[in-house]
Amino acid sequence: MKPAYDVIVVGGGPAGSMAARYAAGRGASVALFEKDREVGVPVRCAEGVSHAGLAAVVENIPSRWIAQKITGAVLHAPSGAEVPLHTDQIGYILHRKIFDYDLAQMAAAAGVAIFTRAHVAGLIMEQGRTAGVVVDHLGERRRIEARLVIAADGVESRAARWAGLATRTALADMESCAQATIGGYQGDPEMLHFFFSRSMAPGGYLWIFPKGNGMANVGLGISASAGGERSPHDYLEAFLARFFPGASILGRVCGGVPCSNTLKELAADGLMVVGDAAHQANPLTGGGIVTGMIAGRIAGETAAEAVATGRCDRETLRRYPKAWLAGEGGKQAQFYRLRKFVFSLGDEYYDALARSVLRIPVEKRTILSIMKSALLHKPSLLLDAVKLFT
Repeated sequence: MKPAYDVIVVGGGPAGSMAARYAAGRGASVALFEKDREVGVPVRCAEGVSHAGLAAVVENIPSRWIAQKITGAVLHAPSGAEVPLHTDQIGYILHRKIFDYDLAQMAAAAGVAIFTRAHVAGLIMEQGRTAGVVVDHLGERRRIEARLVIAADGVESRAARWAGLATRTALADMESCAQATIGGYQGDPEMLHFFFSRSMAPGGYLWIFPKGNGMANVGLGISASAGGERSPHDYLEAFLARFFPGASILGRVCGGVPCSNTLKELAADGLMVVGDAAHQANPLTGGGIVTGMIAGRIAGETAAEAVATGRCDRETLRRYPKAWLAGEGGKQAQFYRLRKFVFSLGDEYYDALARSVLRIPVEKRTILSIMKSALLHKPSLLLDAVKLFT
């Protein structure tokens, strides 16, 4: 570990690895600090991505990343009605540990120095700007200087807060999640399942994501303000007991996902923030792998350019949020408005919607047609749906 780098990335998830890789690929000296014992551990998400989304950030998708190809989905109403969807889109359930590990390896191949069990305990601040980090590594505390720090330290990010950025998430915008990986799954391995019910997942939804070889991720996300006295674990246990009694539980994870608009400020003097730390997950679905990678790539390119010009001030770094908002980030506000509407609905509405959608021929039953049906009583949001799903 050197005493100084051009760029330090805090966090070794997809957003952090992408930021590090693209900064190093453009000539910056880069170190990445990951607090866990290895990159990709523990897995904390449902592991689903679209082919189109992943292909937008990775030129060649290795087969070893793919646990299961997905070709369709079924929506489940509170009444039990099932609504199969037609889609031309392909999706994947990832081997997330392998995926994260390979992204880190790509960063290392670009020249990034990666350190695991490296816990960033604070920032070095000089005259109001970030100038490095304080890191605990293998029992030793060190001060490592940097011209620029990229905070990719996840939902529980502290680095952005230390730099003075407002990172607080409203309770209603925080999804509390719980997931179990089960064995002995006998459903169609190419079909996702989504369950909408305020009694089973208030302010959110349940999912079944098949992983192949008889395994599936079964989980839910609920609004932190809507769960009452019951925890996400309680809701998940009730679902498992009802639909998968006696299932073998191969693993469990829990956590939180900010399903809000992106942070208002993504840059400070000497620092940028990316991924879940920047609230860049899709507010409607909670998925943040691809969006984090897109943001990481932009931040990495911006970092290398800033270092090369010798200007790492907030104004120079605003190239990153401008580019983010001009692309994927520009959809966040629309997804957020749709989320607020969709998850405010009652079970009676979901059941009526299912009956309405089932009248649509299956070959015409797309996400857009469902959103149009759902928004008949909210025409102000129809334009958002059309923009997002066409």
